[in-house]
Amino acid sequence: MSYSFEYIDIILLAMIAGFIFLRLRGILGKRTGFEGKASPQFEELLKKTSVKETFKNEEVFDENAQKEFLKGAKIAYETIITDFSDNDNKITTSKPLLNKEIFNQFNEALKERSSRGHFAEITFIGINSAIIKEHKKIDQILNVTVDFIAEVITCIKDKDKKIVSGDPEKIKKIYDTWVFSRDTTSTNPNWQLVNTLT
Repeated sequence: MSYSFEYIDIILLAMIAGFIFLRLRGILGKRTGFEGKASPQFEELLKKTSVKETFKNEEVFDENAQKEFLKGAKIAYETIITDFSDNDNKITTSKPLLNKEIFNQFNEALKERSSRGHFAEITFIGINSAIIKEHKKIDQILNVTVDFIAEVITCIKDKDKKIVSGDPEKIKKIYDTWVFSRDTTSTNPNWQLVNTLT
């Protein structure tokens, strides 16, 4: 009799573990289609950014989905801003978070900055607010527009380390409006930045 109860306990625990695994996978999603070099810390951030939501015709981008999305959007925002401040003349870490057009635009801006002999020093202080301005679903593509208010310390220096613009001692408030997009029919759970409106 006691053995039968033990088997039932084992089965119940296995079912609970399976349920928890499926819930975590549903919330965090999984990373696909990216073979770039990234640190283990960023890979963990990318998992959190890759909020997986399955949108059927009758489903909506409800309050819970929006909260989960904003968690990832904040991480993506900081990652992209920080990557843009790196002085290796190209976008690396945040590449999977950008669509092809934005990726090329950012790289061109970095090349132009480098051609002038300038480099950036950016310290990301934090995000004051991130608010969903609107969300639209066109066919199977969901676009979400987010207003960010953040604080950074930033300055541009020339090759002689003279300040060209900005102030390395002053915290600056920045306002950005970014549009993220995702194909809701895709098995890839990643959101990508597709437009910057500022």
